[in-house]
Amino acid sequence: MNDVAALPRVTYSNIAEDFSGVHAHFGKVIAEMRDRQLGLERPNHLGGRDNTEGTAYDAPCPIDRRLSLGRFFAASPAEVDRAVTAAKAAQRGWRALGWPRRVALARKAADLLEAQKFEVAAACLLEVGKSRMEALGEVEEAIDLIRFYAAEMEASNGFRRDLARANPREETFDVLRPYGVFAVIAPFNFPVALSAGMSICALIAGNTVVFKPSPMAGLTGRLLTDCLIGAGLPEGVFNLVCGGAETGAALAANPDVDGIAFTGSHAVGMRMMREFGAGGSHARPVLAEMGGKNPTYVAASADLDTAVSGVLRSAFGLQGQKCSAGSVAFLHETLAGAFLDRLGAAASAVVVGDPCERETFIGPLISQAALERFENSLRQARAAGGTVLGGEVLSGGLCDHGAYVRPAIVTGLPDDHALHRDELFLPFLTVRTFSDLGDAIRRGNAVPYGLTAGVYTGDAAELESFLETAEAGVLYANRASGATTGAWPGIQTFCGWKGSGTGSKGGLGAWYLPQFMREQSHTIMR
Repeated sequence: MNDVAALPRVTYSNIAEDFSGVHAHFGKVIAEMRDRQLGLERPNHLGGRDNTEGTAYDAPCPIDRRLSLGRFFAASPAEVDRAVTAAKAAQRGWRALGWPRRVALARKAADLLEAQKFEVAAACLLEVGKSRMEALGEVEEAIDLIRFYAAEMEASNGFRRDLARANPREETFDVLRPYGVFAVIAPFNFPVALSAGMSICALIAGNTVVFKPSPMAGLTGRLLTDCLIGAGLPEGVFNLVCGGAETGAALAANPDVDGIAFTGSHAVGMRMMREFGAGGSHARPVLAEMGGKNPTYVAASADLDTAVSGVLRSAFGLQGQKCSAGSVAFLHETLAGAFLDRLGAAASAVVVGDPCERETFIGPLISQAALERFENSLRQARAAGGTVLGGEVLSGGLCDHGAYVRPAIVTGLPDDHALHRDELFLPFLTVRTFSDLGDAIRRGNAVPYGLTAGVYTGDAAELESFLETAEAGVLYANRASGATTGAWPGIQTFCGWKGSGTGSKGGLGAWYLPQFMREQSHTIMR
């Protein structure tokens, strides 16, 4: 297959044809959201009531900064304390409600989210700058997450199991109990799915929640809150506080918060581990996913069409703003030239622009700060002698009102350069070459992170070597749909190793929900 024939795999033009009815409807919903739902006041929600205390702020739409996503309210430390107090007061009753009723309410929330799928996806698209299919896919994932974790609670009988008995007169069993109040602190890039996944686990487990979305994601944060409250959660069980670093710091500093679920940067996650997890009179859980520097290995036996498609999608989908983005590629030296020719042609052909349009593959970066980080990374690469393919900052028309760039592919950097090791969260791919796959995997492992990794090979021994030695919690092999991205609830688990996570078990699988509870043994003499 030649390069031109491969291009529809990455421009979504084929998706637009296959799902023309979906696109026609979604286009109308996007226009409705853009014209009538942006710029509105979106209050916080504390103790069952809307709240507009705190500093008001407008969040710009990354697609067009002339548009405001809405007016939000940065909760002050005092308002955060009110939210935590409400959550603490509601927790005993929420726990006593029992897991079957909590599961039923979670499923009702999933049904409400499904009924508003297109509206929430449109908000997600406008808020993050996601392509149409990425935005729809995220809301579908959020729905599946809620239902998956509800089914896990049910299948595990509320995590209660009988134990062996030492005396025929005794009854012994093991049960998992909620901690109390959980803070859920979510990022901008998957504002619906990650927020829903962390929140619903805390809730199903019997904890109450104080939820702080990214300050850039207050719109979807409020819409998700409305679905949960609309499902019938009692007052105080789920509380929304918008804001930035000050709000998050106040939440983490509150002594009545019993646990934190967090997705974000390594630096912030590790600070929470030190100050919250181990900073009080006893250890408290910090369930954190903290990014990655995810390698892809393309062996000499790889199918190039499959590898080019997978690397392109993982490196540049959502503008590289994924913790699982494939940001470094190791190419066998015998195919590096051919691979780069194909990848460069494909990258130069992807549609960059307004993600409201169905052909767009790459939308804007989230902010001016991200654009500055992109430009600084390009300067570092060139100063170190690297060659940059792409990387242009676009201008004219809509591009003058958002951070639109063409993806960058960088070759020729020194093997120990920081751009090979540091998470950038950008459409920025560095390339390294190898002659021995085992050596390449050792080099790919030599980073602080361990989230995802991918390989393309037709050799069974190479595949086994990768699966046995790659130091990451999520491994993929020979996937055209994504070299390092694309995990789905119940199909792949998502556990960060090393600096990518704080625990030994990750989301999307059977072992995540139990981490929102602690074990208790009961022995009763009859």
